[in-house]
Amino acid sequence: MSVLRSGSPHRPARSLATVAGILLTLVSLLLGLPGTAGAADTKRAPEPSHPEQDWAGSQIARHEGTAAGAPPAASLASVEGVDVSSHNGNVAWSTLWNSGVRFAYVKATESTSYTNPYFAQQYNGSYNAGMIRGAYHFATPNTSSGAAQANYFVDHGGGWSKDGKTLPGALDMEYNPYGATCYGLSAAGLVNWMKDWFATYKARTGRDAVIYTSTSWWKQCTGNSAAFGAINPLWIPRYGSSVGELPAGWGFHTIWQYTSTGPTVGDHNRFNGSMDRLRALANG
Repeated sequence: MSVLRSGSPHRPARSLATVAGILLTLVSLLLGLPGTAGAADTKRAPEPSHPEQDWAGSQIARHEGTAAGAPPAASLASVEGVDVSSHNGNVAWSTLWNSGVRFAYVKATESTSYTNPYFAQQYNGSYNAGMIRGAYHFATPNTSSGAAQANYFVDHGGGWSKDGKTLPGALDMEYNPYGATCYGLSAAGLVNWMKDWFATYKARTGRDAVIYTSTSWWKQCTGNSAAFGAINPLWIPRYGSSVGELPAGWGFHTIWQYTSTGPTVGDHNRFNGSMDRLRALANG
């Protein structure tokens, strides 16, 4: 039986081939890692093409409809609010204030490519009118990572300061305006994307963000995950006379978007508590 000795001229050739194979494998793995340049990036969806048409509830009304019936009358145990985006243009904040509106959420960003061109008028205008205001981000989980979108949001108006008049940022999770309802992600994939977003936002601001979502979308796209209910306040859209069923994990809602056809601007909300509790949420 012949034995291949260490000095054999064939040994180096085999070793070089093995090393080359290992290097090619490592390069392939690196190219496939999230957040690195290469093959993984080609799987990302294109940036939103009509972000001015995407706002909190734009897809809720489209997919779930609007129910008839007025919400319960306002009381000392609730506070009236609105939410706006670029489709509202310059908002008449003094009119809203005089009608009893006391807080506002303003769309700041979408994905990592869009900022609301009316953001300054809406965000600063509501504040100057005396309202407690906050900013929200319209999520597109198939275009970039949760961390990337949270950082973009904070860098473009989504921050928080303890001034008593700024609400924690909000993450708008709803039906995809550009294709697959759940953005082509599994339930676990979406949950992990949101965890990434929330963790990054908290690291940047010190606050746990609010989540905007409907029970129907949440059930369909996250498997009715209960992962966020103990931490993130719930802002729920349901157009009708009651909030209805809540997603898993939440025993109560914090904000209810009860109509998309309200006065002055369409989207009107109720904070589930007194003005003192709203101020407490703003103060952290």
